[in-house]
Amino acid sequence: MTYAANAAAMTRNQKSQGHRPTRADAEAAVRLLLEWSGDDPDREGLIDTPARVVRAYEEFFEGYKTDPAELLARTFEETNDYDDMILLRDMRLESHCEHHIVPIIGKVHVAYLPAKRVVGISKIARVVEAYAKRLQIQETLTSQIADTIQSVLEPRGVAVIVEAAHMCMTTRGIKKPGVSMVTRRLLGEFQTDAELRRDFLSSISMSGRGPG
Repeated sequence: MTYAANAAAMTRNQKSQGHRPTRADAEAAVRLLLEWSGDDPDREGLIDTPARVVRAYEEFFEGYKTDPAELLARTFEETNDYDDMILLRDMRLESHCEHHIVPIIGKVHVAYLPAKRVVGISKIARVVEAYAKRLQIQETLTSQIADTIQSVLEPRGVAVIVEAAHMCMTTRGIKKPGVSMVTRRLLGEFQTDAELRRDFLSSISMSGRGPG
């Protein structure tokens, strides 16, 4: 049994005993995949690849370390009774498909109707990041963003639209480049008020189209 295969077996045993794999376990798993692909993980160009991949994964999936609800804990009530739509549009989205662990690239639009209090706009963007930096499907990501904002801020309504290209569809499988997937979740008055919904969609259409 190779070193990588032996380390992978040890990782499986640790998981069965309730232990989280170590960094060394993760690097060994990458070595195993490199061997499985037919390459030599000990050649010069790949010798540091396992460590690099693990560091990249720490960045790609740092959302698991964040509680999105806590990001919205601090709000501001001095709004001079502002009660109209607050919209952040064209936020860059970088996530990973949970089925193939390949990128999902696009943008997110988030709007809410405040009910006596607002939150710093960077916090909305951080909520998006916290959920995006996890293994995802777009439908779940869209719901998580909207539901968290609605639950914590208790606004009169929340609207979220995600437009994204999925590399699992564009670079493998059916291989259809140029295709975007659009998902949305409308809560509260955005769901019941047709005129408000049209205003939201119109405001988004004023921006440039297409993911990325």
